[in-house]
Amino acid sequence: MAPSPSLLSFFFFFFFTAVSFFSLLLHAAKLPFCPRDVLPLLPRQVSWPILNSLHSPVDLLPSFVGAASSPNDTLEWKGACFYENRAWIEFHNKSGSEFGGGTLHIKVSNAHSWTCMDLYVFATPYRVTWDYYFISREHTYEFKEWQGKAEFEYVKNRGVSIFLMQAGMLGTLQALWDVFPLFTNTGWGENSNIGFLKKHMGASFEQRPQPWVTNISVDDIKSGDFLAISKIRGRWGGFETLEKWVSGAYAGHSAVCLKDSEGKLWVGESGHENEKGEDVIAMLPWDEWWDFELNKDDSNPHIALLPLHPDIRAKFNETAAWEYAQSMDGKPYGYHNMIFSWIDTIDRNYPPPLDAHLVASVMTVWNQIQPEYAANMWNEALNKRLGTQGLSLPDILVEVEKRGSSFDELLTIPEQDDWLYADGKSTSCVAFILEMYKEAGLFDPIASYIQVTEFTIKDAYNLKFFESNSSRLPKWCNDGDNVKLPFCQIRGKYRMELPGYNSMEAYPHMNERCPSLPPKYSRPQNC
Repeated sequence: MAPSPSLLSFFFFFFFTAVSFFSLLLHAAKLPFCPRDVLPLLPRQVSWPILNSLHSPVDLLPSFVGAASSPNDTLEWKGACFYENRAWIEFHNKSGSEFGGGTLHIKVSNAHSWTCMDLYVFATPYRVTWDYYFISREHTYEFKEWQGKAEFEYVKNRGVSIFLMQAGMLGTLQALWDVFPLFTNTGWGENSNIGFLKKHMGASFEQRPQPWVTNISVDDIKSGDFLAISKIRGRWGGFETLEKWVSGAYAGHSAVCLKDSEGKLWVGESGHENEKGEDVIAMLPWDEWWDFELNKDDSNPHIALLPLHPDIRAKFNETAAWEYAQSMDGKPYGYHNMIFSWIDTIDRNYPPPLDAHLVASVMTVWNQIQPEYAANMWNEALNKRLGTQGLSLPDILVEVEKRGSSFDELLTIPEQDDWLYADGKSTSCVAFILEMYKEAGLFDPIASYIQVTEFTIKDAYNLKFFESNSSRLPKWCNDGDNVKLPFCQIRGKYRMELPGYNSMEAYPHMNERCPSLPPKYSRPQNC
């Protein structure tokens, strides 16, 4: 009779524990293997819970260890497998080309076990490549020929950027497996998104009593009321989870309510998918929008209505708001400046191990794979920050160096609301709403000192624009819930959280220089 799965699990768990304990006893001697390295060889029901405790989707992000340049300026660091590492570049002209090539030397030693390996990514503005090492010795990577004078000069002055996959080969594969379900339209995917947000942001996801959909009276919804939306399943659920993590927002999408002269309720939304599959700005009748969210949106959206405060509502110029909305209707979603709203500082907005070096490398990869996509997402925005036109990403990086600046400084230059891109003004979901607020007079008298394209969704719901007296909320607001939220959750199984809700007075140059690091996303008093 074969042993039961539970007995096998206990045996292998005992085996792993014993090996770990043995390694502690023999800490002065190097084992031929590390307990973590043999985990994937164990049964899935044993190894995966342990691997999950050691690795997470964040481990997919490589960590910048430095830039290798001349032998006279050797780079040194500690790896995940090899604890002593050195790197330098040797220039040569084996190809006989005008600018030659180079050899990247990497000397690795002092491995923590005989079975581990280190995985590296190497990058310049013109290429991204990778290699792995599991033998303790000096390794080389050949750049046979530099792609012109610009790359040669860049590497000579700045070196080749080196990134370490901190979790090692097995940990990286495990992290990749953990990322995959975030984007799947399954219960597994939903639970993965919830687990990620709990672990990395401290979200609670407390279940609400039913009904999970509110019986709304549209008569109680007014122009300017804000809709905060959190998707936790499928393609958009996975994307929003990562967006929430980097920005600190507990919602990943937003829309705004407007009533026309006949009292009909509409929803303005940047990011609506049209018949061609394009993400555009659209004005939709409430009934159409609400029906989609209830019956057709498979991302399990959680939706909160944030009514404006009466004093703020009194300032809201409905005519100006409609003029703005109609001028933007049908225009493309604001991809150009989407990533810049949360990057305000050189090093205090990136969740570790993310940093500006990694951002530049990711951009370089996309620039090679999808040049049109890269141009739409960031090239034009980066050109505007430099005051240039038409420069490609490699040219932008070189130009930054020529000016004695750096790419991380370039990313922090605030977006300007009046910048016109090739396809017009660029507004993400929240920028569209706040620009409407700006046109409607809600930021007066400091509107000229506010750049709403610098706001994240968190920055928007933190504005002190919303109802602060729960007795004035609609009677159906949070009906049946034993916890009375300061806003109206109208859809969703889990209770929505909006930390810092309705707490921040608008001020000049708001959200242009503010840090935000998980899990607390703490900010100075003036942010």
